[in-house]
Amino acid sequence: MTDVLPTGSLAGKVALVTGSSRGIGADTVRYFAEAGADVVINFRNKAPRAEKLANELRALGRRALVVGADLTDPESVAEMFAKVKDEFGGLDILVLNASGGMESGMAEDYALTLNRDAQLDVLAQARPLLNRASRVVFVTSHQAHFIRTTPTMPEYEAVATSKRAGEDALRELIPGLAADGIGFTVVSGDMIEGTITATLLERANPGAIATRRESAGKLYNVSEFAAEVARAALDPVPADNTRLVGDTSGFVAE
Repeated sequence: MTDVLPTGSLAGKVALVTGSSRGIGADTVRYFAEAGADVVINFRNKAPRAEKLANELRALGRRALVVGADLTDPESVAEMFAKVKDEFGGLDILVLNASGGMESGMAEDYALTLNRDAQLDVLAQARPLLNRASRVVFVTSHQAHFIRTTPTMPEYEAVATSKRAGEDALRELIPGLAADGIGFTVVSGDMIEGTITATLLERANPGAIATRRESAGKLYNVSEFAAEVARAALDPVPADNTRLVGDTSGFVAE
C-alpha cells in the first residue's frame, strides 16, 4: 500500500477515521500513516483488530491512538475526542466513514440515527479540535447519493435514504466550515467489492453484486476505494464538494 499519497505529505498531521478497525476505514488509515500522519483508529466492537492495525502503523514510526466509541452516543463521542485532545492536541483530518443500518436486531430508526444524527454530532464535537487548514471527508455510496432520483434495491433503501439525509445535513454546514478554513468533500462510490455492506446486500439479494459489476464494467475493491477517500483529504476541494468514484451509468443526477 504505497504511492497513494506523496511520501511525507501528511507529516506532522493527525487524522481520525471513524469505523477504521476494518475495511475501507482501515485502509484509509494505512494510507494516511504511510504519508506521514499520526492516526486515530476508531472502532465500535473490534478492539483486537484495531489494536493489531495500530501496532502495524506504529512499526512505521507513527503514533496511533485506538479509541472505542459508539457514535450514536454523544457521551461516548465526547470521551473519544477528549482522548484525541489529550494525545495530540488537535486534528487535521476527519473522515466520517462509519455507517450502517442493515444489521439485525437494531431499532427501527437506527439507520437514521447513525447515518445522519451521529455524523452531525461527530463533526460538531470535532470542530474545537480542527484548524483553519483541516479537512473533513464524508464517505457515501452512489446508491445513497443519487437516491432521490435513482431507486435502489429495497434491501438498501432505508440505509440509502438515511445516508443521503446525513449528506444533506452535513452539506448545510459547508458555508460555516469554509468560513473557518475547513474543507469538506463528499466521496461517493459505486458498490465496493469486499465490504460488509456488499456482503449483506448479496445475502439479501443473491446476484446483486454480479449484476452491478456487469452493468458498470468494474467495481472498486476496498483498497482502491480507500485510496480515493485518502486522496480526497489532500486534493483540492471540488467546486461542488463531491468526488464521484467509479461508474455512474444508471444513476440520474438531480
